[in-house]
Amino acid sequence: MTSDPTGPQPTVHAEEQKYTIAVAGKAAGFAEFADRGDQRVFYRTVVDPEFRGRGLASILVKKALEGARDDGKRIVPVCSMVSTVLKRHPEFDDITDPVTAEVDAWAKTKTQPGT
Repeated sequence: MTSDPTGPQPTVHAEEQKYTIAVAGKAAGFAEFADRGDQRVFYRTVVDPEFRGRGLASILVKKALEGARDDGKRIVPVCSMVSTVLKRHPEFDDITDPVTAEVDAWAKTKTQPGT
C-alpha cells in the first residue's frame, strides 16, 4: 500500500529511540528501537487506527531502516512490520541480522512498562 498522493504528505521524524510519523501535523504512529552495540533492534511499530490502510507503517519503517543505515547500524527485525518491509526491500539485506532467542528476550524487556 502507498499513501494517498492527493492528501497531506506524511512526515517522519527521528526521536530518541523511535521514529514518528505524522499527517497534517497529527501524530499517526511510531516505530521503536533500541541500539545494542552495532545493532539497531526494532521491536515495535504502531499506527493509530484512524490512519491505518494508507501505507504509513511502510513509509515509517523504510525511513527508520534508512536511518539505521545512515547511523552505521545493523538491523534486527524483532517487530513483524519491520520484517515485512525488509522482505520488500532487499537493499537492506547486507545490514540485516537474524533475530536470535537472546535478542528477542532482550527486546521484550524494552516493551515492559517502566522500561
